[in-house]
Amino acid sequence: MSNIRPFKGYRPAHGKAHLVAALPYDVLSSEEAREDAQGNPYSFLHVDKAEIDLDPSINSYDDAVYQKAAENLNKMISDGIYIQDETNVFYLYSLTMNKREQTGLVCCADIDEYLNGTIKKHELTIKAKEEDRIRHVDTCDANTGPIFLTYRAQREISDIINNYKDSHDPVYDFIATDGVTHTVWVVDSDETVAKIKALFEQVPCLYIADGHHRTASAVDVGLKRREEAAVSDPDAEYNYFLAVLFPDDELHIMDYNRVIKDINNLSEEVFFNRIREHFEISPAPIAPYSPPLPHTFSMYINSKWYCLTAKDHIIDDSDPIERLDVSILHKWLIEPILGIKDVRSDSRIDFVGGIRGLCELENIVNSGNMRVAFALFPTTVAEVMDIADNNLIMPPKSTWFEPKLRSGIFIHKLS
Repeated sequence: MSNIRPFKGYRPAHGKAHLVAALPYDVLSSEEAREDAQGNPYSFLHVDKAEIDLDPSINSYDDAVYQKAAENLNKMISDGIYIQDETNVFYLYSLTMNKREQTGLVCCADIDEYLNGTIKKHELTIKAKEEDRIRHVDTCDANTGPIFLTYRAQREISDIINNYKDSHDPVYDFIATDGVTHTVWVVDSDETVAKIKALFEQVPCLYIADGHHRTASAVDVGLKRREEAAVSDPDAEYNYFLAVLFPDDELHIMDYNRVIKDINNLSEEVFFNRIREHFEISPAPIAPYSPPLPHTFSMYINSKWYCLTAKDHIIDDSDPIERLDVSILHKWLIEPILGIKDVRSDSRIDFVGGIRGLCELENIVNSGNMRVAFALFPTTVAEVMDIADNNLIMPPKSTWFEPKLRSGIFIHKLS
């Protein structure tokens, strides 16, 4: 079962949502955040990236940054930039990009279900990154960025959500600077709330789509609060974390591409011959060229695009990790030919989210900063779920979800 619950959320006052909502903290540098929030005192970046309100020389992990984040959040609440719903409610959060819409249920998820595996993960987390969000959540006494979860679509849940959207007016409906439309409804009908909660009790598990570090951090803070509590309280807010649940049939994963600085001191002729041992190579029919099928890849080098097709002997359909395109490319080309073993630490490789387009790969290579680029066919949601179901870990940089959830639209206070 999936134990979710409604909550008395803090959310932007009327007419403020488009000013408050901000990109997630981990997709912007401090400099980018400072520029993005310039002239907008309502931007949630003043909470999520509070170093922008301090001297630029300050370390972004300094205690003063977390204190400033809490100060800014509390001031936004006391100044009426945020209002709080008086009863426990769910919210519906719809994002529309390129005419494709996905609608999630905003709720609180149970930290115990993360601990017992009912909420499933597919990525490893880095303790240093966890520690940053632990300090942020604990100091702010709030979950400030929703965790992006998914589940196998259930017709009855989808019908309730779609009917509610059709029969109620949204409280927010705005287009962000990147062209994505964000629309929010408050589900304050006790009957509808109870029915949705009961239906999710029949959903066997939830999957983390994006936000593994934020999830782990929220759970750590919850456990810390339990230890500090004088009396055990299973209903305490710190036992839950802010999440948005999207049905899997509405999600879209984009390609997550690779750019590499050099070809490991090989001549181009030797490089191509080494590739031909495991891949068919042909000139791409168009430029830029996007891989049309799984196990096909695009390569851009010396101002030309090529199509690479994995040969049958390197495809292992019996293993959910080995059959991923990111695994095939790494195991049979990036590591043995280019000599890159650990993509997390090797400075010769970088990654480009599909939202930036294939022309960005051309620009990077043409600039001379990188020598070769590889575009991949996107990982599917079904593959992500399959790997999580098998308690396996995805290779690094396997998924790029779009559109990104905006932070600051929903706040879940822990006390």
